[in-house]
Amino acid sequence: MGTYHILIVDDEENIRTLLQEGLSQYHYVVETAEDGFVALDKVKKTRFDIAIVDIKMPKMDGVEVIRSLKEENEQIEIIVLTAFATVDTAVAALKLGASDYLTKPTRIEEIYRVISNILEKKRLKEENISLKRRLYEQKKITQLLSASPKMREINEIITRVANNDSPVFIEGESGTGKELVAQAIHFSSLRSEGPFIPINCGAIPENLLESELFGHKKGAFTGAIADNLGLFRSAHRGTIFLDEISEMASYLQVKLLRVLQEQKIRPVGSVKPIEIDVRVISATNREVRKALSQEILRNDLYYRLSVVHLKLPPLRERKEDIPLLSNYFIKSLNEKYKRRVKGFSQEALNILHSYPWPGNVRELENVIERAFALHCGDLIATENLPSTLLEPSSPSECEEPLSLRNMEKELIQKALMEAKGNKRRAAELLGIGRKTIYRKIKTYDLE
Repeated sequence: MGTYHILIVDDEENIRTLLQEGLSQYHYVVETAEDGFVALDKVKKTRFDIAIVDIKMPKMDGVEVIRSLKEENEQIEIIVLTAFATVDTAVAALKLGASDYLTKPTRIEEIYRVISNILEKKRLKEENISLKRRLYEQKKITQLLSASPKMREINEIITRVANNDSPVFIEGESGTGKELVAQAIHFSSLRSEGPFIPINCGAIPENLLESELFGHKKGAFTGAIADNLGLFRSAHRGTIFLDEISEMASYLQVKLLRVLQEQKIRPVGSVKPIEIDVRVISATNREVRKALSQEILRNDLYYRLSVVHLKLPPLRERKEDIPLLSNYFIKSLNEKYKRRVKGFSQEALNILHSYPWPGNVRELENVIERAFALHCGDLIATENLPSTLLEPSSPSECEEPLSLRNMEKELIQKALMEAKGNKRRAAELLGIGRKTIYRKIKTYDLE
């Protein structure tokens, strides 16, 4: 994250000095202007993130300053700060695009809180712009996946459910593209201009997850040095994607159920509920029926989340997609590294097609990236593929009678080998949380 630039526009020198010194301690680059003309000149030369503008000033009043600053830099965020607070001036400032309105005198800590909230929203907005730039490529991936009848059916459902707010529950093994499907739903929906906020519920410690989801008030617990909006409020008028929902503690599942029912959240340390407007898409890599029977996932929460249930097929059940996906990944790597790899030898393609892919599309992508890095010719050949793909399959493997449990165990073993025993790295390779991999290692006796 770069350094943020803040402009103070106030005709009182002592106010300018106080704010500049107070906000500089938070490592912002702070400049001042004594009137609107000076402010406008500075904005033409420097890209400011936030301007704090007094309403009552000589030469050019605050409302006109806001209009001029916005015309010069429409991305600049405005905080109105004045001793003459009236409803009319507040409404006028907000209509012109001011983000917040504070009355003098106010503490530096309060101004910092407002700035922090604005910058967090600005960061999320910029991330969404970046996501939308990648949307075209993501749509191409979705189209490639639709080569198989099962995925074509998934794509048809995505199209039908995108423009309503029904909760969607995605079931699928690790690496099948659950987050990609969630993104496709969001960016095809009426909420596409709003934020898309993903969170891996299994990757965040249990004692921090509630605060991450619902926010907290300053002083709510040790280390809570400032208010935190929480991801649900950050996703307001957009979509939140709760990955690995089944890894969430039972008491948090109860709180989440209440949020879904009431459309309100209550930050940790607060008694005041806050209304939210968020579409929820959730996912799990567990078999849902088992998760429900073992009470890992609460029945009442599941039925609330699964108005629309999508079950993504593993790659071994849609092998007709392997050539299309493989060529797509090669094309992306060619563009990234400025190379001209044409594709695969027929023998290499045959091996890719015969392998059971316990890690699904994510494993396929990793294998192709490794092969791309190792080979030197026009075509990726058999010798560029990892040895695990070249080992002959037993008759039982050819008939694919492996249980999901055995495949999961094998995949974790491979990830641990590739990560040289580093459990955190293995969890990253598999796309699961550290708590999850530690539990599964114990379950499968892989220590």
